[in-house]
Amino acid sequence: MTAPSRSVPVVRIAAGARHTDHDQVAAEEPMEVRVNGSPFAVIMRTPGRDRELAAGFLLAEDVVRSSDELLTIEECEDTTEEGRGNTLNVQIGGDAIERLSTRLGERRQVTMTASCGLCGRRTIETLRSRVATVDGRWTIAAEIIGTLPLRLRESQAVFDSTGGLHAAGLFDRDGTLRHIAEDVGRHNAVDKIIGRRLMEDALPLSDSLLLVSGRTSFELVQKALLAGIPLIAAVSAPSSLAIALAQSSGITLCGFVRGDRFNVYAHEERIT
Repeated sequence: MTAPSRSVPVVRIAAGARHTDHDQVAAEEPMEVRVNGSPFAVIMRTPGRDRELAAGFLLAEDVVRSSDELLTIEECEDTTEEGRGNTLNVQIGGDAIERLSTRLGERRQVTMTASCGLCGRRTIETLRSRVATVDGRWTIAAEIIGTLPLRLRESQAVFDSTGGLHAAGLFDRDGTLRHIAEDVGRHNAVDKIIGRRLMEDALPLSDSLLLVSGRTSFELVQKALLAGIPLIAAVSAPSSLAIALAQSSGITLCGFVRGDRFNVYAHEERIT
């Protein structure tokens, strides 16, 4: 399997002097996702936990909705040398087969950039027809929210060596970090976490909260909604569409979480 980081030559310049060195940078490679043997998408991602990424991506694309619709996820052998290790075939069954046909009719096969996600393809109204709101009638202390970024940062192993990866963390309500994923794209990191829980038949995640590095977009809130996560927090700002979706779907949305200060943009009643 390709490593999530690699060493590259670099010239360091400081105080008017320069010297050659080596630096660790985050790896970014394309991964082709095939469904039932046919090409479906190409995702730019950081290698690692590819099966989970593929599962989470297909959940977000509304191809699969439960673990029993995921039959197998295997590396493809009929690829070029370049594609070896970067091509997965997902075998699906049940009602997912019909949804696959519908999705293929709705979308073009495009390369998903690491920052892209679904690019707002689904509207809030479309989402409401499938998942109206999340469950999770619980509250959480503000003090716990404030500790999440540090707990996530302490577990970012690849970031320590590269400084160039986003991260997402799935936490219990007491602030315990259960799962972490790193990737060049926030969307991919979230898909890796949700994909793992989907493969473990653990959805919905109604007793969990999600923290992401960077900003919160519409697509990230959408992924939380589809996975049943009632609270999403970020170290930076949310977009206006992310706030609108969170407000309409019952998700508590926190932004600029830095120490004991943060903003709550939707459903503040969960924060005590």
